[in-house]
Amino acid sequence: MNRRAFVFASLAACAGLAAARAASALKVVYIGGWDCGACTTWKNQHLANWVAAPEYQRVVWVEIDPPRLKEAYQEQHWPAELRPILAQLPRKSGTPRFLIVKDGKVVWNESGVSKWQDALIEVRKLLGQ
Repeated sequence: MNRRAFVFASLAACAGLAAARAASALKVVYIGGWDCGACTTWKNQHLANWVAAPEYQRVVWVEIDPPRLKEAYQEQHWPAELRPILAQLPRKSGTPRFLIVKDGKVVWNESGVSKWQDALIEVRKLLGQ
């Protein structure tokens, strides 16, 4: 194998590993809406601390935050790769909602500002902390 082929093969393997890691990584999904008062409360009270937390660096953080709260569970506001997650939700209402997704499966699903601390506890457990 020549040097150029080896470099390209190495890069392709690294890209494949990164994609596989992203697909299997622990995801935390926030579902809200710009016009959601409780969502604004959560953002004002918790978002900055979450982004600064060491756990934030170890998960894939996704925000589903359309302009209108009533649109939060509509497919067009969800990235295509997360639509299977949306399909797993038995109840498509309530915000702010926090989902924890492991290996493509919703393993934790609660809504309300008061549930955020429970979400953090579950994230820490799943990260082995």
